Parts: sequence; structure tokens; C-alpha cells
Amino acid sequence: MNKILIIDDEITIGALLSKFLSRNGFEVNVATSGLTAFEFLSKEKYDLVICDYRLEDTDGREILKKIRLEHPETSVIIITGYSDIKIAVELIKMGAYDYITKPLYPDEILNTINQALEHQKNSSTGKDAEKRHIINVDTSKSQTELDNFITGKSKVSQELVRQIGLVAPTNYSVIISGESGTGKEFVAKSIHLNSLRKDGPFVAMDCGSLTKELAGSEFFGHEKGSFTGAMFTKIGHFELANGGTLFLDEVANLSYDLQAALLRTVQERKVKRIGSTKEIDLDVRIIVATNENLLEAIQKGRFREDLYHRFNEFNISLPPLRDRENDIMAFAEDFLSRGNIELNREIKGFSEDVTECFKTYGWSGNIRELKNVIRRAMLLTEGNIIQLNTLPLEISTFAKNSFIENVLSQNISSTEVTNQGYLKNVSMEAEYETILRVLKEVKFNKTKAAQILNIDRKTLYNKMKSVNLE
Repeated sequence: MNKILIIDDEITIGALLSKFLSRNGFEVNVATSGLTAFEFLSKEKYDLVICDYRLEDTDGREILKKIRLEHPETSVIIITGYSDIKIAVELIKMGAYDYITKPLYPDEILNTINQALEHQKNSSTGKDAEKRHIINVDTSKSQTELDNFITGKSKVSQELVRQIGLVAPTNYSVIISGESGTGKEFVAKSIHLNSLRKDGPFVAMDCGSLTKELAGSEFFGHEKGSFTGAMFTKIGHFELANGGTLFLDEVANLSYDLQAALLRTVQERKVKRIGSTKEIDLDVRIIVATNENLLEAIQKGRFREDLYHRFNEFNISLPPLRDRENDIMAFAEDFLSRGNIELNREIKGFSEDVTECFKTYGWSGNIRELKNVIRRAMLLTEGNIIQLNTLPLEISTFAKNSFIENVLSQNISSTEVTNQGYLKNVSMEAEYETILRVLKEVKFNKTKAAQILNIDRKTLYNKMKSVNLE
């Protein structure tokens, strides 16, 4: 059950919020002053804090500072009866998840809470499916962020570092291209942290998750009442990124109509919220990422050529991990080191067959896949060396099949193979795991298993017997 702390000096609002959230499955405490809130925070851990901006003994800004310093894992939502956009932007930059104005609507506040908790969950597990959040960067954190950027040791990696160093101090817009999982957002962050904008916000936005209906509001913001469902004023991502960097991931997924609106904003460096007549000046650097070939998208009529040229003041192409063999183990060892800290383990390294497997496996998910594989293997490892049997089935099976191919490609006689037991043992183990996996998938229905394996039932029984799966 998620724990929420409500901080509001209006006793009625605190009581109503507490009752409403308790009915929706949350454990809730209420503080009517900053002093009481700090006492609660010193004794218990909260998943979320909902704080009124104006309190008798302090304000939401000071409470937010303390929470970000002492409880960085806690999400914060600021509520207030005073709609001040400058304050809203400041609080978002300081690390508040959201800022909403009174009167509070039950569905609105519940939706915002659930989004904040989901974002918190995704951040803590390393997922990046939710890209709405703002990544705050200040001078005290800049070096830490840079240290988290893994460069690798290959010539490709050194060239990447050189390109980042060249473009970062400029205000050029940048296109970062590469397959999913190659580290495009890490490169974007590194450019930001090496730029003159490093003290400004870095706002990341996943264009692939935007619906056509909500995209305009997410980019440009909207005024309260500007359309059905607009129950409060919303600040768009362009405005949130003012003075910093806006990172647009999977930009090729934007609709053609939205691309036109985006082009106007990029050209004029002004933004107008939906439902407003006021234009807001922008000072934003734009970095975009894509796993598609934008030139091909232009030829197919799916991406505007004029927008492409606005973005393409500098281009960085990230190669897939399978083409960076010299970097694979550098990445792997870095993930292992971080995992040891996270899990409080002392795993020293990888077995020889795991190392060989990592270097030859295809890594369709690239660096992200490698990271997840190592995190999983560390949980399953009982000793201090990661072994092949802790890897996912598709990777361990690949390793065994590769071993068989290596044996067959060598000038080893059939007698030698039999005497050494290479082929028989490896083949039987791979066959055992394949049959077992299929049987589990079909809930041990042998007829269905035989069909999937493309063998008859008798052959399946014989194979089960040969690998002790009777």
C-alpha cells in the first residue's frame, strides 16, 4: 500500500483529501504545518507528498527542497489556490512532479497521483517507457550524471566522445540516430551537461507514446477551460524546458499536422498555449532522437523535410552494440559494478563462456538488453562469478549452439568428439531446455508440444526419455 503525506493548513481540505485517498487504497497521514510535516518525514518513509504551496510557517518551495535533499525517492505534488506560472515552472525545475491549482477535482488529483507513482516505479526499476518526467540538473549533480555516462573503449566510442565535446558548447540542434537501446538519451544528457545550459532543465519527451489528441497540449500546454476536460492550466514541455534542453525521443512518430505546428515554434522561438492569445518567448535547445531513417521517412511523405533541416544542424549516429565488440565487456563490467552497489553483492566477474557469449550474441536490444541481462543474472548468481546458466534461455541456447558450430568447424575427428563428450553433452543440454520450455508453454500437453517442435509424439517421448524428462 502506497503511503501519502498531505501537508495543508486548511484542516477541512486535509480531512477531505485523506478520506478520499484512503477510500482509494492509500495509507494517508495529514500535517497542518511545515513543522509537523518534517516530524512525519523524519519518522516514516512516504511514496508521495501532496503539499499546499502557502503554509503559515513555511511554503511549498522550502518543503520541496528538504524532501529532494533528504528523501529524493519521494514524489511531490504542489497544490495551491494561486495560479502563478513562474512559480509553477520554478517548482517543476526544482523536482516537483506536478503543480495543480484549487479547486481540486477528485478524478484529476487521483489521476495525477497515480501518474506520479507510476513514474516513480519506472524510474526506480530503470525503465524508460514513461518519458513525461523532467530530469533536473544542477551544478552539484552534473558530475554524477556525467559519471553515469558509459563511453566504452573502442574507436567508435572515442569518436562519439569527440563529437559530443564539439557540439555541446554550441546551441546547435542535434539529431541522434540509432537502434532502440543504443543510448540515445544518455548522449543527449551528456550534450546538455557539457553545455552552457547545464544549470537549466533537461526535459525528456517520448513522442512515440503521444496520442494525436494530447500531443498539442503536451508540447505547448493549455489554459484551464480551453477544451473539454481542461480542468486546470497545464504548462507544455517547451515552456518547461525554457533556458535548458528539450529532448524529443522517437520524433519520427509525430503526426504530420503536429510537425507543422512544431516547425512554427522552432522557427519563431515562441510558444502559445492552447486557448491563449499570449505568446511566450523561448530559449530552448532541441535534441531529437530516432531509430528510423528520417531521409527515408521524408521520401515516403511521413516527415517534413523543412523540419528535418531545422533539427539537422549536427548529426550523431550510434552504432548497434553488435558492431562494438570491444565495448561490450566494458559496458558489462560497468553494469556489474553498479549492480554490486545496488544489490550489496560482491560478484567479481563473468565466466569465460559468458564472456565469449556476450561478445558473439546479436544484442537486438543493444545496451539496454545487456544491462537487463546482467541485472537478472546477478539475482540468480549464488557464487561470485556469473555463469552461463544464469542467462536467459535464448542467450544460453545461443551460446551452446555457437559452441556446437565451433566444434564442427574444427578439424576434430568423430572419435575425439565422442571421447571428449563435447557435442553430446552440449546438444543434450540445449535439447533438454528447449523441450522443457515448450512443455511449460503448453502446460505439458505433449500433443501440442510435438506439433510446436515439428516432431511426432513417439519421437517426443523418446527425446524426453533421453534427456530424463519422463
